[in-house]
Amino acid sequence: MGKLTALGIKNLKKPGRYSDGEGLMLKFAGAGKGSWIVRVQSGGKRRDIGLGTLADVSLTQARDAARLIRKETRAGVDVLAQRERESTETPSFREAAYIVHEEHKVAWKNGKHQTQWIRTLETFAFSSIGDRLVSDIGVPAIRDVLSPIWLTKPETARRVKQRIGSVLDWACAKGYREFEAPMRSVLRGLPRQPKKNGHFAAMPYPDVPAFMSSLKQRSSVGRLALEFLILTAARSGEVRGACWSELDLKKKLWTIPAARMKAGNIHAVPLSAAAVDVVQRARAFRSPRSDLVFPGQSPKRPLSDMTLLKILRDRDEDCTVHGFRSAFRDWVAEKTDYPGEVAEAALAHTIANKVEAAYRRTDYLDKRKPLMKDWGEFCKA
Repeated sequence: MGKLTALGIKNLKKPGRYSDGEGLMLKFAGAGKGSWIVRVQSGGKRRDIGLGTLADVSLTQARDAARLIRKETRAGVDVLAQRERESTETPSFREAAYIVHEEHKVAWKNGKHQTQWIRTLETFAFSSIGDRLVSDIGVPAIRDVLSPIWLTKPETARRVKQRIGSVLDWACAKGYREFEAPMRSVLRGLPRQPKKNGHFAAMPYPDVPAFMSSLKQRSSVGRLALEFLILTAARSGEVRGACWSELDLKKKLWTIPAARMKAGNIHAVPLSAAAVDVVQRARAFRSPRSDLVFPGQSPKRPLSDMTLLKILRDRDEDCTVHGFRSAFRDWVAEKTDYPGEVAEAALAHTIANKVEAAYRRTDYLDKRKPLMKDWGEFCKA
């Protein structure tokens, strides 16, 4: 039995808090004015939850509402978070896509990419799923968007898939969806795209900045290693075997010994500010028992190559780790004026022409410094 009565409330004169028991209280502000709250313990913290005004909610209704909230809290329900979700109207895919585009385009320095990002969705997705709520878009709907262009426009289809995934992942982060985009299941419902050549599958370079941003959402040795690999355009083995003794952060240089290079030659890699930042963040995982920058489960052993690949597979990316070197090379060719030989030197490629190789005595280190700086700025755009 509660302590308050309807008559007693009607006769209240003095403003203050009046307890009914079991956490239910009336915050009385004056004749006919006040509000109901219920105090509960959730996650070890005391929380006050509003139930409505005295004018709108009777004592009986307040008790019923308080009883329900106590029951939900005991069951592990975060009532305040649930209310916030319910009070926010779920957007359509079209509305969400424009919001995501606005939020991210400021960080994209490439104006062409800014335009293409939303245009691909307008062209290939909006007619099918544009008016559907982001909470209602599942595997069949996404698969039906991609199916008509999956084999005829494979690169465009992959970009559409990635951008649909970005919108739905944003919706999940905002609480509009219960789960992230189910892209792995979508791929299972589509035919395998034929390979045009023997090259490693690469992420289109315009998509790299958004992918880099997603890597930073959580911190792990594997994610840091993959981030460093992309920023240095290095091979997986070179990055996984990187040692602190090879790094000179004052000179912003990573010198890889010949024994760890594919061609058997020592290779110096200029480090951009973004790459140095990765190294600084990697200090949190440094072990006194190992010189490895990116140690595996055993501090004295490097990460497994599968660790980096798993990061891509968990995000349903259909590219390879090695393919990021191709993304770097495509970016150099299409978006910069750096000579091809400078880009090849950055990738530590050997010179096929033996005569040219015999006479070339430079590794273009001075020219590679601004190149890697520009690549680092592009990747964090």
